[in-house]
Parts: sequence; structure tokens; C-alpha cells
Amino acid sequence: MNKETIINRDIIIVGQQPWDVEIGSNCKNLAEEFSKNNRVLYVNSPLDRAVYLKNKNEAKVKKRIDVVKGRTDGLIKISDNIWNLYPDEMIESINWITNISLHTVLNKINNKRFAASILRAANKLGFKDFILFNDNDIFRCFYLPELLKPAVSVYYSRDNMVAVEYWKYHGTRLEPLLIAKSDVCVANSSYLANYCKKYNPNSYYVGQGCDLNMFTGFDNAFIPEDLVKIKGPIIGYVGALQSIRLDIELLEHIAQTKPEWQLVLVGPEDREFTASKLHDYPNVHFLGSKTSDLLPAYIAGFDVCINPQVINEVTIGNYPRKIDEYLAMGKPTVASHTEAMSVFSEFVYLAKDKNEYIPIITKALEENTPELQQARIDFASGHTWENNAKAIYAAINADRS
Repeated sequence: MNKETIINRDIIIVGQQPWDVEIGSNCKNLAEEFSKNNRVLYVNSPLDRAVYLKNKNEAKVKKRIDVVKGRTDGLIKISDNIWNLYPDEMIESINWITNISLHTVLNKINNKRFAASILRAANKLGFKDFILFNDNDIFRCFYLPELLKPAVSVYYSRDNMVAVEYWKYHGTRLEPLLIAKSDVCVANSSYLANYCKKYNPNSYYVGQGCDLNMFTGFDNAFIPEDLVKIKGPIIGYVGALQSIRLDIELLEHIAQTKPEWQLVLVGPEDREFTASKLHDYPNVHFLGSKTSDLLPAYIAGFDVCINPQVINEVTIGNYPRKIDEYLAMGKPTVASHTEAMSVFSEFVYLAKDKNEYIPIITKALEENTPELQQARIDFASGHTWENNAKAIYAAINADRS
């Protein structure tokens, strides 16, 4: 048997991101890859009562209410091998409950409701001996391995969830237990794989996929108008500007130390970024949010790409997809040194602190060559969803062999 292949199986995917999410989703990409050789039921998270009460007039919530009330079918065929399920059960809002015993009882009730909805859809589709793939959902899916009785249960760790306030209180208790009782754990960074391995020996680093075609096939002749007027060297970042993930002090240090460099930031700002002193520097340019199809054009105009992460519990295990996007365009890239970034160490300049950023960016500017550009492109080209799925299949098959 080829360990990197799973074919003609039924796979149920549960997790945090619904199919109708606006942002990019690892799990949706993986679902599409799994569906090339298997049947996939992609399950949206169930409607939460607090969301229902606060947002009942929003279109997406109305859709879920209609399913819960039986006014419309929640099982929708996406393509030949993918179905999307809007659960026909509502769950209670319990994360605010600090009493562990009470939370446990109510969480079991929520899980039973959710499981019942999934089983109805699975039976309708004739799913048997299915693989349960849980995309990092600690609470709503905690009891699903027992309730759904899958042939294989897989926990997919792609973010250090327990570092986030919402997940921290109950998550620090429940996630290790969920990891331990899953048949297989797979993670998109070495940091998270090592974390999972503390509780389950069947834990594997499987890397990360990325949609690279739009970056590798980009025509470098087109540069957006708001970038053309900025005279280089341009040090650029593309992505959400969130203070929990990015180091504002580091960016201020770059802007202040090298006034001849132009620091270009493309993406939406959170409150901390909006209020930061970065807006006072003439060599810092906030270009705002852009549609995904325009991002390659901005990256093409950068002389050096950066990922100035602040080092904390949220980022230390994070696999930043933007690094693959930068490298797929051959760009010299400088990033904060984290354990998760070790996989890129041969192709990305890694800085341990703000004082290292200036000399390392200078080095990246000076030694960029066509040979280095091609090496970056070749490296990034291996990070496909197909290869990511193969690594996940190998992890599942390793446990079953």
C-alpha cells in the first residue's frame, strides 16, 4: 500500500471555519484535495444561541436559522465528492461558564446535538467507516470521537489555540485530552507537532499547503499605481496588521533607523496599528486592504519582504502562509526567528530581535541574485495542497499499519 494515498474513503471534516467563510481556509483547501479521491462531508460549526440572538438579521445567520427550524435543507452538494452541512441543531453558549463540572455537562449536551445532526447527514449520504478530521475545534468537537465512532479520528493542529483568550480557560484543560484520545494528530508546524507529541505519540508534522499559481505565474510588469509612486528600496509586508501577531516597536525601529528605506504595509489595521506612531513617519506607507488577486502585484514591487512577528504564545508555533507566497515570487524575505520558521531557514533570513533586522535586511538587499530567486521559487513550489494531503495520508496510514 502507498502510505501517501487514501482513496475511496468517506471523510467527515469538522472545525472552526464554515464553508461560507470569507477568508482563506486551510481546511477548505484540504477538503478539496481530499475529495479528488474520496467523498467528503464538510460540516459547518453549529449555530450558537448567543450568535443567533445578537446577529439574527444577518444573511448567514438567517440561513442557519432556516435550517434549524426545518424551513430548508442544510445538506448542500458543493461538487461531485463534497457536501457541505449546515447543522440542524442549535447549541448553547457556554464558554463564559467557569465552573468546570457545569461546563462539562453542558458541553456534552452541545456535542450530542452536534453529533446527531452530523450522523443524520452521514446516514443520508451512506457514509461508512469514515475518517473524522477535526480542524482545531476543541470544545464543540471534544466528544465527537466517542459519539460518531469513526474508523479513524484525526486532530489537526494549525494554531496554538490555547494562547488565544477565548480558548485559554477551558482549552488548556481540554485540548491535551482531545489530542490524547485522537487516533492521529497532525500539525502544520514543528512546534505544534512537538506540542501534540507530549500527549499523543502518533503526532506528525505534515507541513502546509498554499495556492501558489497566482504568485508563480504573475507578470512582474504590472505594479499598482499607489506603489509605483513610492521610490525604493521598498521593504514590504502583506497581510492583516494585528498587534497580537506583528511587532509595532520593531517596525518603528526600522522606519526610524533607516529613513531612506520605504516601509510599505498592505492590509487592514487593528486599533493598535491605527493609533501607532508608525503613521507619523514619512517613510511608512499604509496602503490598506487589497483583494487577494492584487497581492502578487504588491509583492512584485517589494525589494525585500518581511514578516515582523512579535514573539508570543500565539505566533511561536504559527506557520505563516505569506512566507510561501513571498518565496514563490523569488523575493528575499526577512522574518522573526521562531521554532515554526526553522523549516524556512535555508531560504529565509531569520532575525532574533529588532537589532538584527537592519543588518539582515541590508544583506538581503545586497546579495539578491537570479540564482537565489530561483532557489526560493523551487522551494516554495513543493508546498502544495497535494503534498500536504499526502503527508496527512501518510500519518493516518502510519497509525493504521
